[in-house]
Amino acid sequence: MASTPQPQVSPSLFFKTINAYQETEALRAAIQLDVFTAIDEGAQDAEAIAAKCHASPRGVRILCDYLTIIGFLSKEGKYYRNTPDTAFFLSRKSPANVSSAVGFLHEARLTGRYANLADVVRKGGVLEGKGTMTPEDPIWVEFARSMAPLMMMPAQAIAQTLKASEREQWKVLDIAAGHGLFGIMLARTNPNAQVYAVDWAKVLEVAQTNAIKAGVSARYHTIPGSAFDVDFGSDYDVVLLTNFLHHFSPAVNEVLLRKVYAAMKPGGRAVTLEFVPNDDRVTPPGAAAFSLMMLGSTEEGDAYTFAELESMFRNAGFASSDRHFLPGGIQSLIVSHKAR
Repeated sequence: MASTPQPQVSPSLFFKTINAYQETEALRAAIQLDVFTAIDEGAQDAEAIAAKCHASPRGVRILCDYLTIIGFLSKEGKYYRNTPDTAFFLSRKSPANVSSAVGFLHEARLTGRYANLADVVRKGGVLEGKGTMTPEDPIWVEFARSMAPLMMMPAQAIAQTLKASEREQWKVLDIAAGHGLFGIMLARTNPNAQVYAVDWAKVLEVAQTNAIKAGVSARYHTIPGSAFDVDFGSDYDVVLLTNFLHHFSPAVNEVLLRKVYAAMKPGGRAVTLEFVPNDDRVTPPGAAAFSLMMLGSTEEGDAYTFAELESMFRNAGFASSDRHFLPGGIQSLIVSHKAR
């Protein structure tokens, strides 16, 4: 009698995952030392990179080999090269550099919430208080200071999707504006757009500074306070809901969306930027994995499927919602329409 083939098993996934913190720290060290910029400027072996980074050649060799293993560098002989993604996003010579995002994404008040994840899972949300949704939480000032470069490509995609360059007269509401980049991009692309930004007062100071730098401060207005409490005003053509709905339950989101709906003109559009998993909730991995971030940092937040988001908007009164996939496959735009 033939024996049943035994499945091939390996502890490699366990070993890789339990040591995954080393990947985070290696990337953070490379950014702090400016390794990627040094390579972009022509230093290609460990000794030359070490000299530019004021570090040990041995330390740099081991770090760069590790960065090659995890995909941030390539290596031929003793020479290192940035990958195209690394050169574009992590060299300070690139205008698209996103290194500042480490300031928020690796902020101790955020990462520390996962030290007792088993207890978080038992409870089903943050262990104390409202997590990052605590009113005036200073972590959102750090978010505003750090995350704008990482949001440049989605901001450009929103402007293109809305055809902002056609220069229609727009009144724009930017909810949870943070760094302000999304509203600022619309104002830069459409000189007939007036932007009204909602966020905590200290956060809006960062957004106002960014608006001044972008040359649109005369058309950039602020509404300090909670989006659930402040008076939005009325007659908005466009409402931006970028990276916000995932912090709350569907029921809470519908309360906000009804308020948004009431503030919009007939024919207005609400533009949502979100991590949107497929219905199986495990693909695509970049979007689906975002649920864990919400589990550890909010009371009831989640990464919502398109069907779930569409239902929230429909229940709030919107006539229809369209999904637009962004390059890279991590986030999607949802454009929801108020009937004319």
